[in-house]
Amino acid sequence: MLEKIIVNYLGREKRYAILKEQKVEKLYIEQPKQQSLVGNIYIGTVTKVMPGLHAAFVDIGEEKQGFLHRDKLVSFLSSKDEKNVKERKGIGAFVHQGERLFVQVEKDATGDKGPRLTGIIELNGKNIVYLPNGYYVAVSRKIEDAQQRESWRQMGHELKEDHEGLIFRTSCTDANREEIRAELHQLRIQYHELTKSLKMVKKPMIVHESEHFIKELKEELKKMDSATIVIDDSSLKEKILAGSNGQACNIIYHHDKQNIFSAYGIEESVEKALRRVVWLSNGAYVVIDETEALTIIDVNTGKYSGKNHLQDTVVKTNELAAEEIARQLRIRDIGGIILIDFIDMKDPSDQEMVQKRLERALQKDHKRTNIVGFTQLGIMQLTRKKTKIALSEGLTEKCKVCDGTGSVLSAETVAFKLERELWELRGTDYVAVTIETTDEVKSVFCGMEGKHLQRMEELIHVTLQFVIKTNDKPFYKITKLI
Repeated sequence: MLEKIIVNYLGREKRYAILKEQKVEKLYIEQPKQQSLVGNIYIGTVTKVMPGLHAAFVDIGEEKQGFLHRDKLVSFLSSKDEKNVKERKGIGAFVHQGERLFVQVEKDATGDKGPRLTGIIELNGKNIVYLPNGYYVAVSRKIEDAQQRESWRQMGHELKEDHEGLIFRTSCTDANREEIRAELHQLRIQYHELTKSLKMVKKPMIVHESEHFIKELKEELKKMDSATIVIDDSSLKEKILAGSNGQACNIIYHHDKQNIFSAYGIEESVEKALRRVVWLSNGAYVVIDETEALTIIDVNTGKYSGKNHLQDTVVKTNELAAEEIARQLRIRDIGGIILIDFIDMKDPSDQEMVQKRLERALQKDHKRTNIVGFTQLGIMQLTRKKTKIALSEGLTEKCKVCDGTGSVLSAETVAFKLERELWELRGTDYVAVTIETTDEVKSVFCGMEGKHLQRMEELIHVTLQFVIKTNDKPFYKITKLI
């Protein structure tokens, strides 16, 4: 099947969508704040050496300092000491505070932890990965021919200097030895240029940035036999062709002023991917609730009543839902634990039928999924590999009114809370209180014709004055006590 990839590359937010039969099958959106640092190379300054952790903290010019373990230092790797001797040495023997060095990000920052770093730099080529200080040769295990793997390994030892390392990628099977030599030469030049910056630059900064969006796009192309790619930035064509490995690739340039996603009807799919409710073609619907711990999906018959009997309605709806749920997991990039509450099916054979439909639909997913099966309560359990934040997490933020809960305290609850706080003024020396609140809270507090307000003032011997404020949620604030 000929697939189409629509790439929106013009703005700072990079996006692509995969279309099959004019239907969106996958969305990938990368905003500047979400860009991974993995693969980026920095000139860093060691700010603190931690002997107890065998590690150091390194300022790389980003928001958080990086964490560099002793075993990932070039000085540790290149040490001539026996392995057991150097492993007994503390990190202070290999690096010192204030030292400037090249580091590469291995893992992005998470929570309070900064990015994890390595001093063993890797530069990626089309067919090989070059490690200026790697000291070893490796060949991709995906090359099945053992003789061919050994041939590349021997060539690697012939080509590399003692301190260098080489990793032969799967794509090298389509390359000849001269191409590998030329690529290694270019990567050596690239690293030599980077070393110049270490002498010239005095403060921590990035010196090589990995283009993750392009990398993701190339990975998609590798999975396709043929594809039409529609782009809105002419500079992208060369980058795509550089990684196409000879695949059938028809690149079309989008000239219109209209945004490329809008022109192909994808903008609406992005909006739909953020909604809780997804309607099915038969009038039934699916509700998707994402939480930190897991994702809960509920299937409802909605307007669909079936043609024969209730069980026919249930099974048909569940099968249709299974197909759509698999698609939504791909589009929304939902990972982790997923629970699906299909409409109750009493017959185990019906459950098996729906499970098989889901399994077939998930075969289109390139991320690893594991279907655990139905629980005793009839809830389908599955897991999907999580490699990055879900679409909803990347494009939305918590509501500042409800703090992401989807609900706020009612005017009645807030009014009664105010009442309890005012009761604490009994027996004090205060004679008047000024309260800022919404009209709804004041109305509930004062009661019909202000009778409760009058009763409250008499009981606590304090005059209550209200200042009405407009707010998105019921609230009150005691602003003055006299």
